Amino acid sequence: MQADINELQQKARQAKSASKRLLTVPTRVKNEVLLAIAQALLNKEDIILHNNEKDYKEAEASGMSAAMLDRLMLNSSRLKGISNDVKIVAALPDPVGETMEERTLPNGLLLTKRRVPLGVIGAIYESRPNVTVDISVLCLKAGNAVVLRGGKESARSNLALASTVQEAAYKSGIPAGSVQFIESPDRSLVDHMLKMKEYIDLIIPRGGASLIKFVRNNAAMAVVAGGIGVCHMYVDKSAKIANAVAIAYNAKVQRPTVCNALDCMLVHKDIAAEFLPLMAREWGKAGVEMHCDHRALEILKSSAGLNIKPAVDDDWGREFLALVGAIKVVESLDEALEHIDRYGSGHSEAIAGEDKAAIERFLNEVDAACVYANASTRFTDGAQFGMGAEIGISTQKFHARGPMGLREITSYKWLIRGSGQVRP
Repeated sequence: MQADINELQQKARQAKSASKRLLTVPTRVKNEVLLAIAQALLNKEDIILHNNEKDYKEAEASGMSAAMLDRLMLNSSRLKGISNDVKIVAALPDPVGETMEERTLPNGLLLTKRRVPLGVIGAIYESRPNVTVDISVLCLKAGNAVVLRGGKESARSNLALASTVQEAAYKSGIPAGSVQFIESPDRSLVDHMLKMKEYIDLIIPRGGASLIKFVRNNAAMAVVAGGIGVCHMYVDKSAKIANAVAIAYNAKVQRPTVCNALDCMLVHKDIAAEFLPLMAREWGKAGVEMHCDHRALEILKSSAGLNIKPAVDDDWGREFLALVGAIKVVESLDEALEHIDRYGSGHSEAIAGEDKAAIERFLNEVDAACVYANASTRFTDGAQFGMGAEIGISTQKFHARGPMGLREITSYKWLIRGSGQVRP
């Protein structure tokens, strides 16, 4: 155990030292490094997928849920997608060194507000091995060193990916030590990592509610947390039925095991009798289990072939991460807003409708990181937002909100140039 703690401390110190050298790495080199990483992922496909298969089989045998298994699994297509996301990050503007603001004060002082890296970012995450790559390349492009600590269920996959990133990065000009991976699965190391504020400037947890809560409550440094997504869609009485059905299907079915998948349908009473049978038929084709309030049950009870159950109190505010969804008929937009305010997690919420006033009220009054009008919540994603990848999806309001890309993992400093001014 002490050897593992010593390893953690050594790697954190190395990351801190490397972060100082990263400050001087030019954009051209960082971009070349990312392209080298993208290619290395494809070159090492056999090794990466072999290790992932071992993780998957072991996790499956242990009884891991279908949602977590889906997050764990890599295949050739997913690995190519990760590689392409790295290329997109390489093509994005480098935020480091950007002049955000500049002005001259009446006393002649020239003030420049310049974007700078945060320093060292610590990432604690579960299941998803793609996080190893996403966080590494975003940190490197933004001039940050990173300390990665994945879950034991994806240990082989993470090690294979981290080694691939390290080898390609260091060969291509990134300072050694910039990407650190903690191999030991000992959970007590997380406690030590959360106290290392002299080395780590920001902690980002990605995983279940219990992990995020633990990190928030125990970290000595700043934390950006999120990812718990209880996502709603409100169908207004003014909605175009076909559009609303298509959006609801995509949001629930396209990939139900992720945080931006739809969990709860709220349907205006004036459109429910027409909309719900059509929507439920499409959900039914995909095998969605529908937990309905009494009014939705009354409308759908005569529909054949549907998996319908009465909703219980725990269905409201629940992140299903599966082909399960809650359905509630509401009296008005006001009731929908009240429901979302009570049960939402601040992640992604959507309205389907044509009434401009209703849409603007929804967009303005819903308190969430991402609020959609006539579009699927599945778009809440760094790649979909043009960021290439994401560090995570923050449901906080400070200092970042929503998908976190390059700019969200930088800070700024003030540069003040004078000619001998003193304060009177």
